[in-house]
Amino acid sequence: MKLHTDTNSALNTVTGYGDGFVEINQTRFNHAIAFGPLGAVEHWSATSPSDITTALLLQAAKLKFAALDPMAFLDASESSGPSLEGTRPEVLLIGTGNRQRMLPHATLLPLLLAGVGVECMSTQAAARTYNILMAEGRQVIAALLPEHTSDGAPPT
Repeated sequence: MKLHTDTNSALNTVTGYGDGFVEINQTRFNHAIAFGPLGAVEHWSATSPSDITTALLLQAAKLKFAALDPMAFLDASESSGPSLEGTRPEVLLIGTGNRQRMLPHATLLPLLLAGVGVECMSTQAAARTYNILMAEGRQVIAALLPEHTSDGAPPT
């Protein structure tokens, strides 16, 4: 499906998706990708929702755990989340392919505790939601698995 929007051409926009691909700024990607409004569209190494780990979510969001300060516990409250380095997006959209697949809570927890909203949905829904949030100027990151209409699995 092609998406047509009136957006800033300098921003990464989902311009289409279909069986086995996602298109960003009219460039087709046949593998999972992670991107935000600015910067490169990066290869994301997940091939199915079951491959998605906390480390892959942090990679997509361009975040990493900060180096631990052995004395940090003196200043931290019990409710403070993990210390992450990088600019936190407001929301990380996960496109899980043909249909919505929820990820384990433990996988999402470090991002949620750090104040990053994580939403899992079908890739089509994530692509449309990303374009809307990006056009509103929101800090959004999308990590999308291509859909495969034949049997729901990537080709071998």
